[in-house]
Amino acid sequence: MNVLMILVQERGEPPNVFALTQNVSFWTLVIFLLLLFVLAKFAFPPILGYAAAREKRIQESLDEAKRTRAEAESLLAQQRQELAAAKHEALQLVAEARLGADKVRDEMLTRARTEQSEILARAKDEIGRERDLAIESVRREAVDLTIAAASKLIERRLGGEEDRRLVTDYLSRAGEAN
Repeated sequence: MNVLMILVQERGEPPNVFALTQNVSFWTLVIFLLLLFVLAKFAFPPILGYAAAREKRIQESLDEAKRTRAEAESLLAQQRQELAAAKHEALQLVAEARLGADKVRDEMLTRARTEQSEILARAKDEIGRERDLAIESVRREAVDLTIAAASKLIERRLGGEEDRRLVTDYLSRAGEAN
């Protein structure tokens, strides 16, 4: 401020900074060029370097985001394919298990039917043998009873009606014994 006061005292009037005089314009231009040179030499390179570095970081971030997104989409597609393959494999395993279960069930049914037929055949054979034995036993008893009745008849030599009563009596006793 002292310099400004000195100038005002020498001239008597305050200087007009907006007046376009040759002297002021020259020094303004010189100062501007000097300031431009200093800024271009010392300030602009770091500022432009920082701006370029920032632009480069932003571009790298964008590129990395694109790569990451493409990678994520690739992984998502791969997971979808793996999921579809797993689903297909699971369905295939279920189908194979059903076929296996059906096969086992059919084998068990066939085996059960075969065993049933064998058991039924053995039971029929045993029933037939038992029936034959029972018939043979009844025949033997009938023969024995007939022989016993005939011997009684011959011993007593009774009339026809008494013979019948005697045979009937023996047959009823034989029936009660069985």
